Amino acid sequence: MKLAIDSYCFHRYFGEVYPGIEEDPGSRMTMRGFLARASSLGVDGVSLESCFLPSPTPEAVSQLREDLDERGLERVWAWGHPSGLQSGDAPEEVEDLKRHTEIAAAIGAKVMRICCGGRRTRPAEWGTHKGKLVPLLRNAIAHAEQHGVVLAIENHIDFLADELVELIQTIDSPWLGVCLDTANNLRMLEDPMVAIEKLAPYARATHVKDVAARSGNPREFAFWPSVPVGKGLIDIPRTFDVLRKHGYTGLLALEIDYLHPAFGGDEQAIADSLDYMRGLL
Repeated sequence: MKLAIDSYCFHRYFGEVYPGIEEDPGSRMTMRGFLARASSLGVDGVSLESCFLPSPTPEAVSQLREDLDERGLERVWAWGHPSGLQSGDAPEEVEDLKRHTEIAAAIGAKVMRICCGGRRTRPAEWGTHKGKLVPLLRNAIAHAEQHGVVLAIENHIDFLADELVELIQTIDSPWLGVCLDTANNLRMLEDPMVAIEKLAPYARATHVKDVAARSGNPREFAFWPSVPVGKGLIDIPRTFDVLRKHGYTGLLALEIDYLHPAFGGDEQAIADSLDYMRGLL
């Protein structure tokens, strides 16, 4: 397993600021600037959120691969933030997914994280949810296989662990797996370690995230802010052991979304998180 960072850690600097709970930092970051920052943090790889480079030209894609290769960074391309296929209600998005699969291949990524939906798009009935997604994913996987890219579905606060396992097993393709977010199922009020144990056998990418409980409604996003890895409710050492047990050898990509105000600035939280993860490795 290799230490990595997801560009979403710097989402505010890419212009995405959660209204009402975050402040604009007043400065911006480019993808090239992120790669420089990642290198300075001593990571082995990066997960690159395509929403921060939504319509790259062929020249930009070529430059991105050159920058990644020059820095020796392994890479995952990430598609679909915030709602991806909208839990199956946006079949037209499959074409964009395919386009980004080709970008993933062009930058040398063997895995592309995808979002099938989000907390706002999840329907009440699992059978309907699954029935809408299966044909869309089969279509996308056939294209991904042609380009040598594994699609990794994130548990994006849209699936219970058993639902995502059922979806993966139903499609049953070596070109489809899971991007295991270590904290998102707690945000759905599931035991996070039970979810991790269920999803780890299918992991092809990760978001290593730790969270704490705050005040308010536990069914709302703001109740579960990110904290530096090792400071929250997720058993990260056990998580790494579970991933090892299942033969996972990919990137352990730190992700911090809404940072708990008690932990100050992003930079310190990121540095502390990577130091903690590095110690476990």
